[in-house]
Amino acid sequence: MYQALYRKYRPKTFDDVVGQAQITRTLQNEVKTGKTAHAYLFTGSRGTGKTTCSKILAKAVNCPNAVDGNPCGTCEICRGIDDGSVMDVLEIDAASNSGVDNIRQLREDAYFAPGQVKYRVYIIDETHMLSTGAFNALLKIMEEPPPHVLFILATTEVHKVPATILSRCQRFDFRRISSEDIAGYLEKIARQEGVQLEHSAGLLIGKLADGGMRDAISLLDLCISRGGAVTAESVAQAAGLAGSGHLLALSRAFAKQDTASALEQIGNLHEQSMDMDRLCGDLVAFYRDLMLIKTVEHPERLVVALPEELEEMRQLAGQMNLSGILYTLSVLQETQNRMSRTANRRTELEMAAVRVCNPVMDQSAEAVLARLEALEAAVRSGAAVPVTSVPEQELPPNSRLEPDPAGSVQQNREKPRQRREEPAQEQAPAASPRPAGDSAVDLSAAKRFGPWQEVLGRLIKSNPPLFAALKQSDAYEAGDLILIDAKNELFFKLIRENAFAKDSLRDALMAQTGKRYRLGPYRPQEQPAQQQPDPLERLMESARQAGIPVEET
Repeated sequence: MYQALYRKYRPKTFDDVVGQAQITRTLQNEVKTGKTAHAYLFTGSRGTGKTTCSKILAKAVNCPNAVDGNPCGTCEICRGIDDGSVMDVLEIDAASNSGVDNIRQLREDAYFAPGQVKYRVYIIDETHMLSTGAFNALLKIMEEPPPHVLFILATTEVHKVPATILSRCQRFDFRRISSEDIAGYLEKIARQEGVQLEHSAGLLIGKLADGGMRDAISLLDLCISRGGAVTAESVAQAAGLAGSGHLLALSRAFAKQDTASALEQIGNLHEQSMDMDRLCGDLVAFYRDLMLIKTVEHPERLVVALPEELEEMRQLAGQMNLSGILYTLSVLQETQNRMSRTANRRTELEMAAVRVCNPVMDQSAEAVLARLEALEAAVRSGAAVPVTSVPEQELPPNSRLEPDPAGSVQQNREKPRQRREEPAQEQAPAASPRPAGDSAVDLSAAKRFGPWQEVLGRLIKSNPPLFAALKQSDAYEAGDLILIDAKNELFFKLIRENAFAKDSLRDALMAQTGKRYRLGPYRPQEQPAQQQPDPLERLMESARQAGIPVEET
């Protein structure tokens, strides 16, 4: 009968275990010096070697021919533990033996001396599945165990194990195995099986296994059964990676804010019986990869994708800003959470697509920041801002939309204010005597507010969207009033309509200065145009200053 590769190539000694040298070395030394603990706790993700090391440890403490802390693997005891004929080494599945009666039976048996070996070993797999009563029953014998008993607890969810149990165990955390280590071990297996395995295919299997050796060997077994050499393409087909074109197409529609195209693609995938919950999860994973590509220097180490697919993702990420990727990721994650509470999952995903393609409809901080970056990019490129990206309710009071001669719609704002650089604490230019939203006040003595940049430094931590709206701003102080000279009109909208934004700014001012200020916009007065002197008079005056006689007629 065919034996699965993960069983056939399970490590027999501590030296065979891959990627857990910090643990195996310690266990070897304890066995070699005879200083083993009475209880161990092995924790880590699946397939990292917890159960394997438990069995090796059980053989090592009982093997009469142990060499350098490793069991010999050939004696009667080692072979009996491997095939399960040694009754003094018991492996208990806590998922199916979670009751208090099972642990009570274990306690009664534990006090009997072992018949074949030196230590009676209890390996309790998935320990976190034990009930509260079972944990309480286990606690007493773990606190004062007989000298011939050894407990090895293995779990993937250590946070569910009571602290009273943890404190009585020697704990070892099994880390995920690196893709390079997995690829090296898979190549060793492939050589012994007479199969050609490309190094790139081994690395891809390692990434897909998420640090678990058992999953990696199982996937290699599947690829070998398909026949021929194991390549990156055959691994992708076996793992179901080959059909991700729909994710690229949907993401392109999101990037272009093409709502109709996105909804049409979702409808087509629904007609093809695509599960909407899985599609949303795939999109979350896809945008996570885009986030890594946008922020990490070598994303190929973290992103599981074929080389040509990774290149397409690089191009797509280059067309997007990071805030837009994060905004889309947050919307999709919220949608995935809601899908578990509704029967109409297609509608939930379609609503998410509409929100992603129309961030102006969303008033969250992520959406505001995404719109700000999009507007700044448009301004830097000199492109006209489309109407859809500047909703009417966000326009300042004195602006309107007019078509320009070329036919594109432009925002007609007031002319930008000209402000010359002035030394600190110099009086500000004349301003309107009544700032919007505040009572009348004499601003003739208003001075530049010195610690404004420090206030912005505090604001970037408490309210990043408001900080983004205050880039290249300035402020003036007049008594208990701070007049803010901001070039981004979105700031004034946030201050008027968002109480959190106003409180954030006041708190930042309070933290920096210790004073509580009122807030208002800085509005410079329109200076009347001065009458230009007559050019002839200017010429005559210059001649007089040069000593040239001039006669007036």
